[in-house]
Amino acid sequence: MTALNEIVEYTDNLLQVSQYKDYCPNGLQIEGTDRVKKIISGVTASQALLDAAVAAGADLVLVHHGYFWKGEKTVITGMRKRRIHALLSNDISLLAYHLPLDAHSEYGNNAGLAEKLGLQVTGSLNPEGVGQTGKLDKSISPEEFAGHIEHVLAREPTLISGGDQPIRSVAWCTGAAQSYFEQAIEKGVDAYISGEISEQTVHLARESGVHYIAAGHHATERYGVQLLGQHLVEKFGLEHEFIDIDNPI
Repeated sequence: MTALNEIVEYTDNLLQVSQYKDYCPNGLQIEGTDRVKKIISGVTASQALLDAAVAAGADLVLVHHGYFWKGEKTVITGMRKRRIHALLSNDISLLAYHLPLDAHSEYGNNAGLAEKLGLQVTGSLNPEGVGQTGKLDKSISPEEFAGHIEHVLAREPTLISGGDQPIRSVAWCTGAAQSYFEQAIEKGVDAYISGEISEQTVHLARESGVHYIAAGHHATERYGVQLLGQHLVEKFGLEHEFIDIDNPI
């Protein structure tokens, strides 16, 4: 077993938490037992994930989407009470990393997505370093690329064509990152991948000539916690299991 505070301190430093102004607290959100043997990771700290963690005998739950988001109600009632009670009553800690996990060059969501899709990283999409730019080994059609993404992520993406040009250079940012599309356009890439899409995004793609692929918020953000969880296994000799709670978004 490893001390909880040792894991938290190490992971906070690894992901450089202090560098980010985020929409939620990053790091330890709920404190459970002070000794950790088994980590359960998942995308979101939903009730289904917590129930699975309890059943698996977890000491720590590691997620990308935790609690206490800016703008949410601050009272702990109803759904929030049930979730937090599940953690506290079973002495399970909740460790959550949002933007720091998106951005990390080795264990982040964008790095994980690049590895899965076979994208060669060439740079950052924005000054915050949250998104990335890269390229494919060879040019392929938008339809072929969308088919490749569907095969890898096991989810049919939404492709908004920017024209007939093939795809070689790509920018991407996982999750709800459609707001970065204009930055991708300015980079001069052939296509942009994100998790979600908005109404205005369709027109931007058609008028800019840059293909837009919405591959799913959940589907694109499954890889950071897995990479980070496995790293913590290697660092501290822990047990780790990723549990994928299905989400069509």
